Amino acid sequence: MLIGMVFGNGYGSQAGAWRMPGVDPTGFTNFDTLVRYAQLAERGKFQFLFMPDFPALRADIATDAQQLNIEPMMTLAAVARGTERIGLVATGSSTFSEPFNLARQFKALDLMSHGRAGWNAVPTSDPMVAANFGRALPPRFEKYERLHEFVQIVQGLWGSWEQGAWLHDQVSGRFADPAKIKPVNLRGRHLATSGPLPLPPSEQGQPVIFQAGGGDQGLEVAGRYASGVTGAVFTMEDARAQRMALRDAAERAGRDPDEIKFFAGLMTTIAPNRRAALDRRIAMSGFSFEPRVGYLGQMLGLALDSAQLGEPLTKAQLAAARPSRQDLRSTYALKVASEGWSLRDVLAHGVIDYHPMVVGPVVEAADHMQTWFEAGAADGFWLCPDVYEDGLPPLVDDLVPILQERGLFHRDYQGATLRDHLGVPAQYGRDPRLQ
Repeated sequence: MLIGMVFGNGYGSQAGAWRMPGVDPTGFTNFDTLVRYAQLAERGKFQFLFMPDFPALRADIATDAQQLNIEPMMTLAAVARGTERIGLVATGSSTFSEPFNLARQFKALDLMSHGRAGWNAVPTSDPMVAANFGRALPPRFEKYERLHEFVQIVQGLWGSWEQGAWLHDQVSGRFADPAKIKPVNLRGRHLATSGPLPLPPSEQGQPVIFQAGGGDQGLEVAGRYASGVTGAVFTMEDARAQRMALRDAAERAGRDPDEIKFFAGLMTTIAPNRRAALDRRIAMSGFSFEPRVGYLGQMLGLALDSAQLGEPLTKAQLAAARPSRQDLRSTYALKVASEGWSLRDVLAHGVIDYHPMVVGPVVEAADHMQTWFEAGAADGFWLCPDVYEDGLPPLVDDLVPILQERGLFHRDYQGATLRDHLGVPAQYGRDPRLQ
């Protein structure tokens, strides 16, 4: 299996991670701390770091740290200089960017990291982000139409220097061969470029495309261009269905379905036992569970309020509970509630998170990953440790060895580039099968 890790705000995936003992409270802006966590993930032989992006202020800034990093490309540039093997995947929006700028940034990161860069190509869907750019969100079909043009132009720019164009021959004095540097001259309905990009190929040729694959239009984009897809799936059945849909989309586009790797998210709070893990999760969550009680009630078809937070559901409530057919998490939420946990503990199990949550011993994470992987539900996982400072070391020092002993995870990097790590084929410029 393949393993990536969400690389967010310098603290961890939980809003209260910044308050936990031993955590650097200035980690949000401390690049030394971020590089140290990246080096730890690299010691665990993770295939890549995955950096989301949300260029707007969100969450309760009075008490919660921002969940995303200060700026993906600047951060990964620092990480590239402090690591040697691990892949570096950043999100870049096609809605409020220009292809030439983005192509230049990601190609520079790819050169700086010696072929370890990946671009998570997504449109923007949040009005807060649009407002920061002084624009309204375009209609969904237009966003994806632009995304198709954007990806093709970026890949055209990446391939505008042929592989042998850069000579750097000091003896002959020839720096480059102009005959092997070609304009792009692509024009679509929304975007255009003349090119070429003033950068040569990297060790892997060009960055790897990632995508989120959401909805029919996202599925088509992923099937045509992506080599990695980071999914938000809560059940194994949903994960298997999404993975198969992606493989089918790749095949329809004329690609080998093995070229696209599906990664399921997994959140972790590791402790010696369930009770200790729940207490850890509760300690870093503060008062954030109180407003979630009403949402839990909606999932179960019950009228709940925060006054019952410290109590389990009554027998009458359990008998009346009806899991929502529209929310795949609700069946699991009722199962946990039926075990007699208080509502606070039920929420601490992660029943309303967007990914499955392992709250307990590290072997439970290994079992979850093995079950999903062997069921064909994922090619790998992107891990979301609750706190990097003391939640990541158990994944590197305990989880990875278990997976290695079970023959599920590699013992060392076999190559130097992100394409090597993912086992995806070489590509330079646009995919000729999609012309």
